[in-house]
Amino acid sequence: MAKINLLPWRAELRRERQRQFFSLMILSAILTLMIMGMVHLYHADLIATQEQRNAYLQSEIKVVDAQIEEIKVLEKQRADLEQRMNIIQELQQSRPLNVHLFDELPRLMPEGVFLTELVRKENKLQIKGKTESNPRVSTFMRNFESSPWFAKPDLDVIAADRKSAMPSSDFVLNVEQKGLKVEEPEAKDPKGKKGAAAKNTKNTKGAKK
Repeated sequence: MAKINLLPWRAELRRERQRQFFSLMILSAILTLMIMGMVHLYHADLIATQEQRNAYLQSEIKVVDAQIEEIKVLEKQRADLEQRMNIIQELQQSRPLNVHLFDELPRLMPEGVFLTELVRKENKLQIKGKTESNPRVSTFMRNFESSPWFAKPDLDVIAADRKSAMPSSDFVLNVEQKGLKVEEPEAKDPKGKKGAAAKNTKNTKGAKK
């Protein structure tokens, strides 16, 4: 019986399978590298796009910040202007009060009372001065009470001035200055006026009949 040697054929088959395996390994490695490269490029594109968006947002933020600074400057200018207008309005409103203040004070001051300082904050006055006797300050306060331009006189401090050659006392007096009150005319009701006129017309017609 003839014997057939199958070893070379099996060895050749083994080598062929090894070549196929290595080929598949290389192909898998190449595909893996390609996929990784594509993923890397995709991520790089995403990063570049996001960086462009960030740069655009940063530029817009700078523009908005500049606009906010301009708005702050305008608001400050507006506040300063409103403050000046309020000061001017207060000065205009207080002008008649100043006239009455400096017109009334000499009339209200009794003899022997001298003013050294006058401070006004809104409608409150702080009067500092000297008096030859304490009853003169009481007279000064009564004069304030009877004046139509002042109210609520309050003696804060009165003390003898020992440094003065003449016998005198220092005093601090607080008083409120009344504002100017302008009475507004009563508003007429057009409907009521019309109704009264109609009623008077009816009464007149009835009288004629």
